[in-house]
Amino acid sequence: MKKPFRLGDLQVAILRVLWDESEATVARVTQALEGKRRAPTTIATMLSKMERRGLVEHRVEGRQFIYRPLLSEQEVTHTLVTDLTQRLFEGDISALVGHLLRSEEIDRDELVRLRAMIVEREREEDRG
Repeated sequence: MKKPFRLGDLQVAILRVLWDESEATVARVTQALEGKRRAPTTIATMLSKMERRGLVEHRVEGRQFIYRPLLSEQEVTHTLVTDLTQRLFEGDISALVGHLLRSEEIDRDELVRLRAMIVEREREEDRG
């Protein structure tokens, strides 16, 4: 298993662009994050830092670096949720879910989906 990591908001936003597009240049990432008002130099610096951490890698095409993610969205989501659960709820998943149920507005359709997920997980546990 990979070592746990922490990511800032900009790093997650950059990874989302790379997951959506498979790979992208600094210019493309900057364009995709247009609403976040980040300069291309900021994106380039962040991608370079992310590459040193083993989160992305690049290839060279002409004079451009083309970046691609080295972690899947599922890996990042799992690590971040696990870290959150450990730090805020001392690893207690029930406390995390209870908090979400009490503090978030959840409509009836979402509750139905949540119940179905619980039932499916129980079936999986029973099988093996």
